[in-house]
Parts: sequence; C-alpha cells; structure tokens
Amino acid sequence: MTSRQINKKKILNDPVYGFITLRYEIILDLIDHPWFQRLRRISQLGLSHLVYPGALHNRFHHALGAMHLMQSAVDEIRQKGHEITDEEALGVTIAILLHDIGHGPFSHALEHSIVSDVNHEDISTFMMNRLNEEFNGALNTAIEIFNDHYPKRFLHELVSSQLDMDRLDYLRRDSFYSGVAEGQISSERIIKMLNVSGDKLVVEEKGIYSIEKFIVARRLMYWQVYLHKTVLSAEHMLVNILKRAKLLSSSGTDLFASPPLQAFLVNDYGKEDFIGTPDVLDQYAQLDDYDILGAIKVWQDHSDTVLATLCRKLLTRDLFKIHLRKEAFTVEEIDSCRQQIMSKFGFSKEDADYFVISESIDNRAYSTAASSIMIQFKDGSLIDAATASDHLNLSALSQPVTKHFLCFPI
Repeated sequence: MTSRQINKKKILNDPVYGFITLRYEIILDLIDHPWFQRLRRISQLGLSHLVYPGALHNRFHHALGAMHLMQSAVDEIRQKGHEITDEEALGVTIAILLHDIGHGPFSHALEHSIVSDVNHEDISTFMMNRLNEEFNGALNTAIEIFNDHYPKRFLHELVSSQLDMDRLDYLRRDSFYSGVAEGQISSERIIKMLNVSGDKLVVEEKGIYSIEKFIVARRLMYWQVYLHKTVLSAEHMLVNILKRAKLLSSSGTDLFASPPLQAFLVNDYGKEDFIGTPDVLDQYAQLDDYDILGAIKVWQDHSDTVLATLCRKLLTRDLFKIHLRKEAFTVEEIDSCRQQIMSKFGFSKEDADYFVISESIDNRAYSTAASSIMIQFKDGSLIDAATASDHLNLSALSQPVTKHFLCFPI
C-alpha cells in the first residue's frame, strides 16, 4: 500500500473556515483530477477584482468551502433524527464538490459569447457523467441528487435551492475576499438551524433572524459586487472581445489562440455537440482564464482595430463609462451614443455596436415563486420566510428590481 493510499483523508487549511476535512477517499481522487484542478484557474468573481483588488479567489476555493458546509449540514440533520445513509452522505458531498466543475473562463463570459444553447449547469452534468465512467459508477448517487432525480428531495435542496450550501459559501467567501462586510453571514448558525419536514429542507423558528440577514446580505452583495456597475462594464467588454474574436475566426482571419480556445472560436458548439462529441467536452475541459488572458494580450496588437481597441482598453482598465437608471434607454439615446463612437473612432455602424452596450439587470434577493425557504415553528407548522418575518419586510425583497444600463467609451 502506497503512502498516497494511506493518506487520502486529508485536512486542508481554508482562510474562511479554518481546517477542512476530506472525509472520503474518493474526494481526494476527484480533487486531484485534472478537470477539478482546472477550477484553480477559473476566477470565482470574474473581473470583480478590477473594483475590489482582493477578489482574486477561484472556483476551487469555493467548491471546497461548499463541500465543508455540506458535511456540517449532513451532520446536523442526522443529529436531529433524520436518516442519511453513508452512500447518500457521500453522494451529496460529491454533488456539491462538483456543482461548479462546468464553469468556463471568467465563470460566465464564455456562456454569452463563444458557445450557444448550453450553460455551465449542463456542462457540469456532462462532466460528472464522464467522471462517473472513469470512477466505475461511484458518482451515480451524486448525479441523481444533483439532477433532482433522487427520492429524498431535501438532499437536492442542500445542493441547489434558495438556501443551499453553494449560496452559504459564496456569500461569505466573496464578502471575505472583496472586503464588502455587508455580505457576511452566519453560515454556521444557519446550518445549526436546518431541519427536514416532509422531505423538505426547513429552518427552525429560532433561526429566522439569521435567514433575514442572509437574504439582506445577498441583495447587498448583488448590488455592491456581482452587479457593480464597473464590473458590468468590464465583463460586457470581455464578452464583446470574445464575440469579435469568434466573428473574425469564423470568417477566416488568423488569430492567436491556444488549441482549445481556437476550437471554440472556429466552431459553433452547442449542447448537442457536448453530448454527441466527446472531444468537445475534452477541449472545453482545457479552457481556463489563462487561455483568454493570454489571447487578449496578443490581440491588443492585432490589425483588426475593433478587437485591438477592446483588448487594450480592458488590459489597461480603461473601461467603458456606464450609466444605470430605472427606465430603459431609448432608441434615440442609443443611436446618439453610437454616432459619437462612429465619429470618434471612424467605425462603421456594425463595428460601433461593439462599443455601445445597452442591457438590463435584475436583482431579486428572494423568490417566493421558487422553492421557498420555509420556517418551522414549534407546533410543526411551516410558513414561508417572507411571511414569517416580523423584523424586516422580506416580502419587499422578493420583488425583482430592474435597472437598465448604457456602456460606451469616453
């Protein structure tokens, strides 16, 4: 027996939670897999570090943190008399560990630019299925839980719901690294308050104030970090860089790119390609932030003025100015902005469209239409958190807030 086999139950030191224990031998094997190690090179917060310099953590950090919280949640639910078998405990732990394995470079930019009809949740499922083949079916339960096909529905809610271990970790972790204190939540206390009623994940009555804090923190983190106007500007510039690069590549222009990036620039891959062509998933699994950044550094000197200008501006943090407001921008306002860009840079209307971005964003901290967070009172009754709250008007936070923005260089 090798030392590697003896020492698979490791302890890791996490800056947010302290020591994290890997309880199952297969967990270390999954973490050591190249597809999981790739998450070290996928930023958790995209380009948010251009606003918050410390926000440089990655999906690898987040996956381990969510796994740690899942182990704590399983322990708590078991202590309250609910059966979770060893197979189910391992399955739900693997499911949360791998829940983000399908994320592309800079987390979401790829989904909106060089692939179509497929999102990171789909790709996570494809990758988990392939890993299951490599591990001889050891991920069967995890995949059933992840896809909400497992009989015990509360296990899926621990992985994906309005109060899952994914959200509990990313709020606290993103707050920690960005320095935005408003996002701090008491994940330990929330987990201590978890229970199961009628196969549904619930929160005990005494945890209601922690849930209120969680919902408010989520809303504030979206406005201050995830949907920060400067972050929106930078990430839409990145999306337009990739769209321009794909347009040029598909029309025969020679662009520097790593082999996996080249494949996605030249080909129009969608969900069916990921399902039917194994090589597509293998190529995707080679993509990370470094492919994109390396290409952008070279593209800033490309002969195509649109691509070069976008790349240069992003690399030097010469970001587009952005205006946000409640009302949608009119066609006339957008056209006026486009005319200014055409005049300033000498672009055609089509080229100027890469420099004028008009979109909208929605922020809903809590949705009563989705799987509600249910508060369990001492008499066993269950009430939606928005209704049960007597401290804050959570019903107001369940209403979506839409803002429209217009981006352009100055």
